[in-house]
Amino acid sequence: MNNIVETPSGKGAQDENFPVAQLFPSTLRPAITCYYAFARAIDDVADNPKLSAEEKIRRLDGFDQSLINGTDDPAYVKGAAVRTLFAQKNIPLAHARDLIIAFKQDATKLRYKDWNDLIGYCLNSASPVGRFLLDLHQEDRAAYPQSDALCNALQIINHLQDCKADYTGMNRVYIPEPWLHEVGIDVSALAADKANNNLRFVMNRCLDGVEQLMIVARELPHLMKNPQLARNCQVIVMIADKLAIKLRREDPVAGRVQLNKFQFLTFLLRGFIKMSW
Repeated sequence: MNNIVETPSGKGAQDENFPVAQLFPSTLRPAITCYYAFARAIDDVADNPKLSAEEKIRRLDGFDQSLINGTDDPAYVKGAAVRTLFAQKNIPLAHARDLIIAFKQDATKLRYKDWNDLIGYCLNSASPVGRFLLDLHQEDRAAYPQSDALCNALQIINHLQDCKADYTGMNRVYIPEPWLHEVGIDVSALAADKANNNLRFVMNRCLDGVEQLMIVARELPHLMKNPQLARNCQVIVMIADKLAIKLRREDPVAGRVQLNKFQFLTFLLRGFIKMSW
């Protein structure tokens, strides 16, 4: 790993909402791991508090060039690996390049003005992941909207889970700022020991938007031709639904809201039973 460009945070798949790669066949895990390693590397650059915005963008541009043109530079080996993988699998480079657009935005944009502004970010930061997995499984791209809805819902759920850390650590707030002002508070409410009633109202408003996305997302498992992918999608839908419920009942300002290992395994089993045709 080249430390001149990459800035490893130490995070891995185990730090995500669920260990995605483990849900998929062993034959596809190397491809998923390759894509994840690239995404983790560029995300870590965007989230590094020691780098200036200009330096983050310079490094992310280097990854982008490695996708477009290829490179022998070991600093960008993960970008070159994704370029090779996508060429072999006939997967659009946009599924990797859009992530770079999102993380460059993270380097410079600290506030969001409304729901559409937030969804615009998610379409680059989250939707490409689902589209990559559909294309890797050679599924019909007509299912992109349902996949986008699920990925965007998960992204916003993650924003709520990390709302305090994002603000106190990077001064980055994904909750639309005008929504806070409408109820008489500002972003400093995210640094409190617990969410006040007004912040709770705004978080629930975000979760109302998540629920609208999930109405579309719940269609996704039924559109999959691959039975295992259908079961995996069902598991992920159920996990997203459960996290949204937990975020309404628990306070992400007081402590991170997440599923424990037993809950994950329970949803894994329930999802597989539900989609056993």
